[in-house]
Amino acid sequence: MTKIISYNVNGIRSAVSKGWIDWANSISPDIVCLQEIKAQSDQLDLSLFEKIGLKNHYWHSAEKKGYSGVAILSRKKPDHVEVGFGKKLYDAEGRMLRADFGDVSVISVYMPSGTTGEIRQTFKYDFLDFFQSYIDKLKKTREKLIICGDWNICHKAIDIHNPISNAKSSGFLPEEREWIGKFMESGFIDSFRHFNDTPHNYSWWSNRANSRAKNLGWRIDYNMVSKSLQKQLKSASILPDVKHSDHCPILVDVDF
Repeated sequence: MTKIISYNVNGIRSAVSKGWIDWANSISPDIVCLQEIKAQSDQLDLSLFEKIGLKNHYWHSAEKKGYSGVAILSRKKPDHVEVGFGKKLYDAEGRMLRADFGDVSVISVYMPSGTTGEIRQTFKYDFLDFFQSYIDKLKKTREKLIICGDWNICHKAIDIHNPISNAKSSGFLPEEREWIGKFMESGFIDSFRHFNDTPHNYSWWSNRANSRAKNLGWRIDYNMVSKSLQKQLKSASILPDVKHSDHCPILVDVDF
C-alpha cells in the first residue's frame, strides 16, 4: 500500500514553523506532493525531511522568489524524475514535477489561479488546454498516473460552500468546471468522490470572515487517479483539521 499526501502548504518554510515536520512524521506518508512551496531548496534545511524518512526530495521552484513552486518527497527513490513540462512559460513558475515508481507516475501540479484578473484568467485557460494535451501525450507511454495537487477549480456545486454567489468567481466558472469534468472523462477518477459523495468537504478556505471555523470552503485540491488503477484504489480522504496553511492536506491510498 502506498500512502500519498497532496498539500498546498502556502509556503513550506511557514508550514514547517507551524509544526509540519512533526505532523508529517506522525502520518508517515510514502509520497508527499507539495504545492506553493514559495522557496528555493537552498533556503531549506533538507535534513528535516530526511530525518522523518522522506530521504528523496525533488524541488521545482519558481524563478520569482517567494512564489509558486512544487515538490515531491518520498521514502522510496523514484526510477525517474521529470522537472517541469519543458515549456519555459510554465516552468518559470514551477508548476509540475513527475516521479516514476515502476509503471506508476506520480505528479505534483499547481494550476494557476485566475483571481487577480482577466490576464491571469486567460493564462489559466491556456494552461488548462496545454495540461490536457500534455497528459494525453504522456498517457501513451505512462498509462498509470496519479496527479496530485491544487487544481484551483471546484468541479460541482457540492464542492463549494455557496455555488450561487460564486457562480461568476474564478475557480467556479462554467468553462473551468466543464474543463475539469472533461479531464476526468478522458480517463481519471476523482479519488475523494470515488469514496465519498457527501457535501461540506473542502480543502481551502479564505482567510476572511472566519471562513475556516465556519467551514465556508472550496474543494480545489484533488488526487486524480488513472482509471486503469481503479481496482488498486483503497481509500481517499480530506484532512480539514490539519492546519499549516489556508489549504488542508488530502490523502489517497493506492496499492502499487
